[in-house]
Amino acid sequence: MRVVVVGAGIAGVACARALVDAGADVTVLERAHTCGGRMATKRYDGRRADIGAGYFTTSDPRFAAVAQRWRRAGLAREWTDTLAVHSREGTSSTTGPVRWAAAGGLRSLVEDLATGLDVVTSHAVEWVEPGPRVDGRAVDAVALAMPGPQALRVLDPGLRAVRAVVAEQQWLPSLVATLVHERRTWPDFRGAFVNDHPVLSALFDDGSRRGDGAPVLVAHTGDAFAEQYVADASAAGDEIRTAVRDLLGLPEPASRVHVHRWSFARPAKPGEAPFHLGAEAVGIAGDAWGSPKVETAWLSGTALGQAIAAKLS
Repeated sequence: MRVVVVGAGIAGVACARALVDAGADVTVLERAHTCGGRMATKRYDGRRADIGAGYFTTSDPRFAAVAQRWRRAGLAREWTDTLAVHSREGTSSTTGPVRWAAAGGLRSLVEDLATGLDVVTSHAVEWVEPGPRVDGRAVDAVALAMPGPQALRVLDPGLRAVRAVVAEQQWLPSLVATLVHERRTWPDFRGAFVNDHPVLSALFDDGSRRGDGAPVLVAHTGDAFAEQYVADASAAGDEIRTAVRDLLGLPEPASRVHVHRWSFARPAKPGEAPFHLGAEAVGIAGDAWGSPKVETAWLSGTALGQAIAAKLS
């Protein structure tokens, strides 16, 4: 079985791992220079910060087993079950499932899953056509692990079924700002949901999350605010800096702000099926196929890989 997986986020890597476990010959093609996708970690001023997913949770025993393996390896840790909630009515808190974090950044977890896989980075796939074929190369199946709008850019019009499915997906953008402070001046909190705010949707203490105590906050904006900064995300830095300072009542704003734009940060509407795999042997998986969570992406990718293996066998 020769299978190409396009995308080396957690869904793509999980898909590849399931296929390899089933005996398939798998190549993962990733346009970025590293694995991770939206489990992204970027180095600023010599320190890593998580600029994609804020954390992950577990509910399915299969993914919980993966999380426990990461914990035993020292890659991930149980971080908190309580987050603050900021709204027009004031500040409260919410207690829910345990949120997990990674000292080396969430990207390190995807890199761990990719160990031993044939992953080719800095490789942008141009075209997937019936056959199936990937950039002219004949394979037995193709798995797309990416947001629907990105998949549409590479899918040949002849792949009608999968194009029809992904065309229904709608995605929302977000800006993620890493705010580096000279010192920690905010009240003790780990993270917060921010409701009904013109700029912010979530805020995390990255020093707490990473466990090094660094005076770094990571702010996520709402989609309406992000829509204003399509051409230049960095132009939003001052406004985000001010919003965070005012929200927390800080005596001083961040000294440095780094802004990253995610054009496809999260699906607008969760999908109902765990993945799609049509008669053309071209499938798609990811966090759009269910509640948009890290666990959903892993489960979706794993299920697609198993379904492709079963189909080809």
